[in-house]
This record gives sequence, C-alpha cells and structure tokens, in this order.
Amino acid sequence: MTVVDVRTPAEFMGGNVAGSINIPLQEVANSIDEFKKMSQPIVLCCASGNRSGQATRFLTSNGINCENGGSWLEVNYQLTNS
Repeated sequence: MTVVDVRTPAEFMGGNVAGSINIPLQEVANSIDEFKKMSQPIVLCCASGNRSGQATRFLTSNGINCENGGSWLEVNYQLTNS
C-alpha cells in the first residue's frame, strides 16, 4: 500500500502520514506513470477528503487502484492503530 498526500508542499511539511508521498492535486494528472509504478492499493489523503476525492476519481478513471482515505489525520490514526 502507498499513501499519497495531495495537499500543497507547505501543508505537507506542516504534518503528514509517516512514509507518505506528497503529490499536490494540480500535479496528479501529470503523474499518472508515477502512480502506475506505486505499490497498490494507493490511499489518497488531504486536509478534509475533498482534494483526495477529486484525485481518486481521476486516477480510478485512468485504471489506477486507489481509494480516498479522507483527512491525513484519519489515515494516520488508522495506520497507527491497526
């Protein structure tokens, strides 16, 4: 599994899921090949789940196995308590 945070680099630097990758939402469309190389499933997260939802819809329509994890805080909680 790969966790991708689609927030801005500044937001990402303010706190993130350990081991996650930062690919801002505006760069997702240009990063399809990079996503295809990642360990799947891919869990996308952001601040609230809105931007990661947009990224999830786009990537799914391009055949990438991913899901919207919502807030990075929720994803972090799930990973540290599983």
